[in-house]
Amino acid sequence: MRAAGRPRDLNAIAESRRCSEAGLIPGGLRAQDDSQEDLVSTAYVEQRDGIYMVSGTRVSLDSIVYAFLSGQSAESIAQAFPVLTLEQVYGGIAFYLAHRNELDRYLDARRRDFEMQREAARNADPMFYQKLADARKRSPLVR
Repeated sequence: MRAAGRPRDLNAIAESRRCSEAGLIPGGLRAQDDSQEDLVSTAYVEQRDGIYMVSGTRVSLDSIVYAFLSGQSAESIAQAFPVLTLEQVYGGIAFYLAHRNELDRYLDARRRDFEMQREAARNADPMFYQKLADARKRSPLVR
């Protein structure tokens, strides 16, 4: 995208300055830290507090990946998350596929963390979970 009348190197300098001010690396990567620098594309996925999110939304990449892995199409995922565009869904899927090994490890760690938190909650208030189980037995939901 060269502006008319601007030499090529001035465009590169301007792009570099814009990227620097925005905390980006030229080429579309957000500079987080050295270990994550090449994993996060600012176009569709960003990392906030150690969690991969669809850029500019509160939708986790986990949600898109699990839906994709369960066989849902990008179109059906976009319908399930009205805040996302189809482009963002495809961007999230493409990001996952490009970094599959790293993200599979990340998802596995998140799953283990969730299980530990769930177990801790059950241990903290066993009566509540017993009442919940009893209520489910009395009134089964159609699934």
